[in-house]
Amino acid sequence: MMIRNRMHYVLAAALVASIGLVGCKKKEEPVATPAPAPTPVEPVAPTPPPAAATASVTAVDLGSAVGADKKVTTATTTFKPKDTIYVAISTSTSDAAATVPAKLGAKWTFQDGQTVKDDSADAQLMGAGVTNFSINSPKGFPTGKYKVDVSLDGNVVQSKEFEVK
Repeated sequence: MMIRNRMHYVLAAALVASIGLVGCKKKEEPVATPAPAPTPVEPVAPTPPPAAATASVTAVDLGSAVGADKKVTTATTTFKPKDTIYVAISTSTSDAAATVPAKLGAKWTFQDGQTVKDDSADAQLMGAGVTNFSINSPKGFPTGKYKVDVSLDGNVVQSKEFEVK
């Protein structure tokens, strides 16, 4: 039994010694490692929104008749006093699939700038198209020089002079 007691003492002494060594061990100072330099981030330019589709007047034709496609059948700048005078305004949009709201106008004037008729229409333009305006006078137009100013959204974009003989 004595051997057992000694063995217990030896084991207990070894345990106490190892705890003492671990407890007395000098704490190591943590080594300061420099933080990695921040990686520069390239600024990303924001994607601009798609440009809104725009409309433009591509041609203006005068004539005394228009076809089913709304185009002037025979372009002319000379008319008879009792003719109906048509202006065919060809338009297009920057994006053929987009609908562009617009206001088209035709201001008809006589020699000295006297307004004969001022027309306008709200339109939903898409791709290529044609819009017509017309004037007529059952009594007949006075002979002389006339002009039609075509406007898009209130701005004159083309003018055509014509004559009634």
